[in-house]
Amino acid sequence: MDNNDVLRRFRYALDIKDATMVKIFSMGKCNVDLAGVKALLKKDDEPGFRVCGDDAMGLFLDGLITYNRGAREDGAQTSFKSSQPLNNNIILKKMKIALELRQEDLMEIFQLAGVSVSKGELTALFRKEGHKNFRPCQDQFLRNFLKGLGIRHRR
Repeated sequence: MDNNDVLRRFRYALDIKDATMVKIFSMGKCNVDLAGVKALLKKDDEPGFRVCGDDAMGLFLDGLITYNRGAREDGAQTSFKSSQPLNNNIILKKMKIALELRQEDLMEIFQLAGVSVSKGELTALFRKEGHKNFRPCQDQFLRNFLKGLGIRHRR
C-alpha cells in the first residue's frame, strides 16, 4: 500500500479532522499545513495531489503516538529514522502503539474485517526482521486492519 492510501484510510477509520491531522504532523516534527494535508489526502489522479514519502509518513506516525499517548516521560523524542525503510510491519506496529492496542484488540479488529488471525500470526508481524518467525505484513492484511479499525470506531 502506498503511504497516501494508508493516510486516507486511517483518517477515515478514526474520523480525524484536517486540523487534527496538521497537529499530529507537527507533533512528529513535520511541517505540513492545512493545504499540505489536503494535498496528501487527494487521490493520485486529482489535481494538487502530493506524494506522502516514507519520511513524512514515519513522522506522522511518531506524531500520532505523541498525540494519543503524550510525550515520553524520559524526555526522549521518538523520531523516525529516514535510513530505515518504512514497510507495512512498521506502520502496523506504530498504529498499535499509538492506539494502545493489545493482542486481543488486534484480533477483534481483524475479526470485524472478516479475517481470522491467530496469536502466532500476529506476533510474527511484530518480530524483528531477520528473526526466524518474522512474517512480512502484506498490503491486504494492512487494508483489513484499517477496515476493521473503521468498523470498530464507527459503531
